[in-house]
Amino acid sequence: MRSSAHLETTFSMILDPQHPLSKSSEVPEVKPLPETQAYVPPEPASEVQARPSTLHLWLRRIAVLLFVFLCATIGVMLMILPWRPEWTDNHLLLPYPALRNLVASGFVRGVCTGLGVLNVWIGFWEAVQYREEE
Repeated sequence: MRSSAHLETTFSMILDPQHPLSKSSEVPEVKPLPETQAYVPPEPASEVQARPSTLHLWLRRIAVLLFVFLCATIGVMLMILPWRPEWTDNHLLLPYPALRNLVASGFVRGVCTGLGVLNVWIGFWEAVQYREEE
């Protein structure tokens, strides 16, 4: 919160242009353009693109490569693992026979395989869609 003295100083600066604190030596005086000179607006910042640094480019390349590798690895594991015996014969599911039967069902295995295919698709889609900034 601002103090009341600060607010009073600010209001007096706004209301009285001759206030000693309202003049700043850092702000240059604005001079009007001559009537013969036309005003040309500056280019918007969105059109001016700075060239990315080499480090930024390589970090982006490595990030895309790692993302594709991670998606492909997880996707292949999700496609293969549900159909292996290790999927149901593991020590985490032994105390829970109902959960073991659910995980062993074809529906759950198919859903996991579908998620794996989707994961691989997303990874390779990112690899195909990657474009270097120019």
